[in-house]
Amino acid sequence: MNTSFQDISCGRLRCLLSALWLTVAAHAQPPDGTVPVQIRAVLHDPVHPAAELYLTDKSGAAVKVNFVAGGFSEVYSTVVVNGSLTFYNSPKIDPKNPAANVAATAKVPADTMRAMVIVVPAPTDAKPPYRMVLINEVEMAIAAGEHKLPVRVGQITPVPPVKKVNEFNIAQTNFHYKNGESWVVFTERQLQYLDAYRRVFIIHTTPGSTEPFVTTILDTAPAILPPPPPRKVK
Repeated sequence: MNTSFQDISCGRLRCLLSALWLTVAAHAQPPDGTVPVQIRAVLHDPVHPAAELYLTDKSGAAVKVNFVAGGFSEVYSTVVVNGSLTFYNSPKIDPKNPAANVAATAKVPADTMRAMVIVVPAPTDAKPPYRMVLINEVEMAIAAGEHKLPVRVGQITPVPPVKKVNEFNIAQTNFHYKNGESWVVFTERQLQYLDAYRRVFIIHTTPGSTEPFVTTILDTAPAILPPPPPRKVK
């Protein structure tokens, strides 16, 4: 199923769409064992917050990762070799013994195209000196009534008020994730949209799941209390 999605301006209705990680269907890697991947990385090392680590690009050249304090780096294009992503501690990698410069390595699920990488120090004297946790990023989207919006991983996506509804104020609401070049529906719902409340959708996965789940929280408009009477001045 192919569906295109475009940005639409924000409105009063908000949907919290926080995608965690999703392991998509596995496919065989190319024969040479090398696949491209885009990553954003964060270094959590209070003792050495300015540690220098490097990735190799598609040509094999070493690229320094510019970590951002308290946040993720810019996007880097690198490669997964024989199913593993590797950080190095030097821009000069010995082609005869690349393991000597390995700073961290981690297995990458097949078919991963984008990932967030958390780099943490390993126990003292451990080899390699760092460990990595990968969060696989998957493109997602919501289609609610007349609105079709991309969903950014780990972010809040505002959705304008849904006006394309039937006589019962109900509109079709679908959630999609991207698999290759196709958009796949993983949840289809018919929901009622009224001005009296808004819905907060939380998109998440559970360990071992192959598709995300949607949890809906109904948020009613808070009561507006009248201002207190003016205080009498003696």
